[in-house]
Amino acid sequence: MVRAPVNVQSGQIEERIIAAALQLFTRRGYFNTSVPDMAQAAQVSVGSIYHYFKNKEDVARALSENLTDGLQEELDRIIQKHDTVHDRCRATIAVLFELTESNRDAMEFMLYAKHREFLPVARPICSSKPFETMRGFVQDGMERGEIRRMDIMVASSCLFGGAIRLITARLDGVLAEPLPDMLDATWECAWRGVAA
Repeated sequence: MVRAPVNVQSGQIEERIIAAALQLFTRRGYFNTSVPDMAQAAQVSVGSIYHYFKNKEDVARALSENLTDGLQEELDRIIQKHDTVHDRCRATIAVLFELTESNRDAMEFMLYAKHREFLPVARPICSSKPFETMRGFVQDGMERGEIRRMDIMVASSCLFGGAIRLITARLDGVLAEPLPDMLDATWECAWRGVAA
C-alpha cells in the first residue's frame, strides 16, 4: 500500500488527490476510475482519500468546484483589469484558449464530462458561476450600448460559442494550430456578430 510521506502537508495531499482524479477522470472516465486507482495515482493510501473525501463523488465535486473556482478567479482578474465589455470578453476567450493549451485535462473535464451522471444535484457547467459571469458581461454590454439588444443566450453563444467549438476541436485533435494563434480571427468574428 502506498502511503503519503509524513512531511506532506494535508492541503498538499488533498491537491494531489484532486490532480490525480482530474487525470484519471479525463483519461478513463469517472465510472472507470476507482478510489484505489486515485490513491495509486496520487501516491497516497486509500484511507487518506476517505480522510479528506466521503467518496468518489465527493472527490468529483471538489474537482469540479476547484476548476470552476479557478476559472472564476481568472474572470475576476479580467473584470479588475478591463473596463469595457469588448475587452473583457476578448480577454475571456484568450484565457479559455490559454487554459486549453496549458491544462488540457481541466478543459476536457469541464467541457466533456457528463457531470450530471455522477453529480446529479450539481448545476450544469453552463450554469456555473463562470458561465453566469460571462453572460453577465454580455448583459452589461447590452446595457452599456456595446452589444446590440437581443436574447442573452443568443448573444452569449455568438460571442463565446465559436471559441468553445474551437476549443473542442483542439481537444479532439482536429485543430493542430495552437488556439492563441487564432485569437484575433476568432475574436473579430465573435464581436462582429454582436457589436452595436
